[in-house]
Amino acid sequence: MPTVLDIGLTEDSLIVELSDGRTISVPLVWFPRLLHGTPAERDHWRFIGDGEGIHWPDLDEDISVENLILGKPSGESQKSFKRWLENRAEK
Repeated sequence: MPTVLDIGLTEDSLIVELSDGRTISVPLVWFPRLLHGTPAERDHWRFIGDGEGIHWPDLDEDISVENLILGKPSGESQKSFKRWLENRAEK
C-alpha cells in the first residue's frame, strides 16, 4: 500500500501525494469535519504511522490512504457529526 508523502488543501479539495507517484484529489464535502474546520485547524495535521493516513488533532479527523484510494468518504454518522458541530459551537 502506498503512503502519504504530502497533502494540500484548497477551499473545496483535499489533495494527497502518494509514494507511488499518484496524486489523489477528493472534495472536502466527503469529510465534513475538514469542510467545517478553520484554515488553521486544517493546516494542523500529522501522518498516521509511517504515512498510512492523515490525522487532524484539532478536528478529531483521521483519513486512511486505503479509503482515499477506494474513494470512500467519511463514514461518520449524521448524528455524530451534528453532536461534533454542536460541541464546536459551545466553545
